[in-house]
Amino acid sequence: MTYLEMLEIGANIASITTALLAGAAYGLYQWDKYQKRMRLENHLKHGEPGTRGPRPVAYLVAELGMTDTEIMDAAFRSKCITRQATQSMLGAPSIILLRYKEEASN
Repeated sequence: MTYLEMLEIGANIASITTALLAGAAYGLYQWDKYQKRMRLENHLKHGEPGTRGPRPVAYLVAELGMTDTEIMDAAFRSKCITRQATQSMLGAPSIILLRYKEEASN
């Protein structure tokens, strides 16, 4: 076996290993996104008694320990969560409220 053949075998092994690791990393990334979406849905669905109404994103950031970007990403991917913006005074930013849709669970 020549040096060139050994290099080809090593390159093929490295290529296969890279593809397997990339697939595993993508799977872990998707699993993490799924878990965050489920945490948000469960928190909105089974919240504390008396707090099952719409909740602002800032409240959910504090409760779930996720960033507002992660919460909004999970909310936009979920079919069970509705988003609504509040009316604000002129010049003030509106607040986005998230609510669990009961009819989507059937």
